[in-house]
Amino acid sequence: MREIVLDTETTGLDPLRGDRLVEVGCVELFNRMPTGQTFHRYMNPERDMPAEAFAVHGLSTEFLASKPLFSEVVEEFLAFIGDAPLVIHNASFDISFINAELDRIKRTSIPRDRLVDTLLLARRKHPGVSNRLDDLCSRYAIDNSRRTKHGALLDAELLAEVYIDLIGARQSQLVLAAETVDIRTGAGGETSRRQREVPLAARVTDEDRLAHRAFVATLGDKPIWKDFLPGSAG
Repeated sequence: MREIVLDTETTGLDPLRGDRLVEVGCVELFNRMPTGQTFHRYMNPERDMPAEAFAVHGLSTEFLASKPLFSEVVEEFLAFIGDAPLVIHNASFDISFINAELDRIKRTSIPRDRLVDTLLLARRKHPGVSNRLDDLCSRYAIDNSRRTKHGALLDAELLAEVYIDLIGARQSQLVLAAETVDIRTGAGGETSRRQREVPLAARVTDEDRLAHRAFVATLGDKPIWKDFLPGSAG
């Protein structure tokens, strides 16, 4: 299953009051594993950058002035996300900005039933505590030391790691890996060997067995190897 982990940066908190999208970052997951495929663009918001927003992400009016408009990157963006579910932390915020930009250029909005909100998932799994991205990184021992400021691609990469832990997919992957090993530990701590559905062909021939019996016979009356011969009394 293909999923896209997505994050944005903006000029403020409310697209209905003129705030605009300035950065989008996406990370592709396939079967809950990062594929290495990403999408990242800065965009010119066609307005100034308030000091409060600049303090969060460090993207200045001067830096963004030379970047393309949303209308110039929208085709590439929509092609990258395709029809995959969108994994977003506090999804209603990011999707409101994306849909406002789409509406501005008369494009179809992204339906909310495509969204997987990791903030809601985290609140259900960890009720009564803070579930900001930094908190979740600490909780799941994910290194976020590079996150000195918010950045859409970096935050999407961190969220992808958080999401895998949040839904238990990393443990599932470890279980699947463990089940490929022939020897497993039972509930009581004992080890048991898995049985193959199709046994391997025997590598020891009848001639080999006869030769081994002849060798054991030369070891005296009670060699320990006799205990392991087929038909021997234990």
